[in-house]
Amino acid sequence: MEVLTISAQTRKLTGRKTNKLRKESCIPGIVYGPKSKDTPLKVNKKDFKDVFSKAGESTLIDLRIDDKEIGKVIINNYQVDPVSDDIIHFDLYQVRMDKKMTTKVSVKFIGESPAVKNENGILVKNHDTLEVKCLPKDLIHNIEIDLSVLEHIDNIIRVKDLKISDNIEIMADLEETIVNVAPPRTEKEMEELDEKVEASVEGVESAKEKKGEDESSEEEGEKKEEAKEGNKKEEKKDKK
Repeated sequence: MEVLTISAQTRKLTGRKTNKLRKESCIPGIVYGPKSKDTPLKVNKKDFKDVFSKAGESTLIDLRIDDKEIGKVIINNYQVDPVSDDIIHFDLYQVRMDKKMTTKVSVKFIGESPAVKNENGILVKNHDTLEVKCLPKDLIHNIEIDLSVLEHIDNIIRVKDLKISDNIEIMADLEETIVNVAPPRTEKEMEELDEKVEASVEGVESAKEKKGEDESSEEEGEKKEEAKEGNKKEEKKDKK
């Protein structure tokens, strides 16, 4: 597997001031772990997105801070803007290679369900990630699930049906459903679904308008703070 690296810089800006970093195409974040103190970071937005698209939350990454090798980390958590879908904050966890860790692994569905193709069944995916526990060296990028075994309506794939290494423990009930095939929707159910979609679209448009108002308010607040700081400096000069 390709060796992935994140190059970060330490940051001093915190709180609302991190918005300045985002405007400069950087993402604020933090690294922590059992052998390291919490360190605020910033990473170039494009560089982070490139690594994240390949690593997700279950692949080891080499971390460099201010051109210094730090060690192996995983992307343990991240926050997304609800309107733009941009990543606005991230957490990196520095792992110990000799100690088991718990993290989320992506579920990758492969193949095609005959029940969906031939019986107009509806594929219901209950998980897009699963929590696993293992040593860092045994960590896998994703768990593949073959949909071709779902031959008829009401067929189910449960946790106990997954085929993965004995070195990896899935932190879920063995009887829990991962994916199943449900009967086709009735005409009434389709109408109700359309209504939900319309309501969702209206909610997104409203959120976009609110975000624009909030950004304008933040910019005004920042300008006022800068003006206050400038006035204080002038007052100190006058006193001298």
